Amino acid sequence: MKLAPYIDHTLLKATATAADIRLLCAEAREHGFYAVCINPVFVPLAVAELAGSGVKVATVCGFPLGAVLSEQKAVEARLSVEAGADEVDMVIHLGAALGGDWEAVEADVRAVRRAIPGTVLKVIIETCYLNEDQKRGATGAAVRGGADFVKTSTGFGTGGATVEDVRLMAEVIAGRAQIKAAGGVRTPADAEAMIAAGATRLGTSGGVALVAGERAGAGY
Repeated sequence: MKLAPYIDHTLLKATATAADIRLLCAEAREHGFYAVCINPVFVPLAVAELAGSGVKVATVCGFPLGAVLSEQKAVEARLSVEAGADEVDMVIHLGAALGGDWEAVEADVRAVRRAIPGTVLKVIIETCYLNEDQKRGATGAAVRGGADFVKTSTGFGTGGATVEDVRLMAEVIAGRAQIKAAGGVRTPADAEAMIAAGATRLGTSGGVALVAGERAGAGY
């Protein structure tokens, strides 16, 4: 299994510089990653750096807390797409999810979906804060709101993706969307386990190490 086509090569730290983003893009080009995932301020730079490469530019909105108005998330997503982003990873209204208000979660997702109707939308449910019923509810609400992907984690919470969470999400989704496993995917074995459980995209800041480990394990 080649892991590179599954990887969103990610750098979302507040301390990232333009030089860091250029390096991220160069690595994505070199290794053939699916996308880079960066903060909105760097979208124009990444678009320029990746022109002609086939590597997508993904960005985030409502990140990392999800605690801004749906209208703010919608505007943020639209502006990022106008700047050249191919995909948007949004954070749900976590307080609504913890309170079991699935109509509010769905409406939050739908507001962003309507703002970027032709763009891949990944919805982060931040599984580390949710119990099993809440994970099921948030996954279902994200899909009803128009998510193309449901994503496990921001990488900024108390935990990242687990195989069990990916399996649960796959059960709820039942083929209606795809799954992005993010946070804690550090080894080729981790990556392969997530893919086997149902993930079709992997969000990681360690993509270079992953493909290096994969090559070492394959003996080349």
